[in-house]
Amino acid sequence: MTPLKEIGECVISDGENEYFFRPSLINMTRIGEPDEIVQALYDLYNDEVDDMMRKGLKAFGTIPAWLTSHLDSPQYSKKAIVTAMTVLQACSPQDVSALTGEIVPGRSGKWTFVYRKGRMAQEEMIIIARSLMAHGVIGKAKVRKLQRHEGAQASSEFNAFEYISAARTHLGMSREEAEQLTMTDFQLLLAAKYPEQKGFTKEEYDSVADDYLARKARRIMNGKATKIIINTI
Repeated sequence: MTPLKEIGECVISDGENEYFFRPSLINMTRIGEPDEIVQALYDLYNDEVDDMMRKGLKAFGTIPAWLTSHLDSPQYSKKAIVTAMTVLQACSPQDVSALTGEIVPGRSGKWTFVYRKGRMAQEEMIIIARSLMAHGVIGKAKVRKLQRHEGAQASSEFNAFEYISAARTHLGMSREEAEQLTMTDFQLLLAAKYPEQKGFTKEEYDSVADDYLARKARRIMNGKATKIIINTI
């Protein structure tokens, strides 16, 4: 199957098999409940190692040498790695454990677990998982975003079924078709159906505002200059 990279699909080959990934709305639900999907997005971008670096910088004013010596290559927390594994598996109909590795029971005790590496490096898993989540939850369509939507509050939940229902209502899709949309795909289709959105984007508003303020400043300066000329006559 040929992936459509523009909407977030991708294919990864390990030399023996090819694995297809689609960050569709229905696949996002396989990550967990609506709040767990948002938590997964957070965990991929804000892991424990980044937090440790920020705390080190705040405490010492710089990153101590003893800390940077352990960070010659990208380091990721267990939570970020497990999250990446979860996202990759959720977005593929195949078993991807050969790529991502797997977590298996350890030998030292009943409640111990060991991470058995797969063919993908941890850094690769994180990068791919971030891309899948960006296309599946946030959307990366290059469409006009009106200024009134710029200040939208962050949500602690991502309810995929709301978008599936919206696609069925506004785009006339069947449930099966709507479930296979990625968020990027959904945004592009919605923008194509409703292209005439009235209002300014933030950039357009700032441009008009700057132009207005510049013209107002020129009028004020011209008025002062005229007043000075009159007063000197």
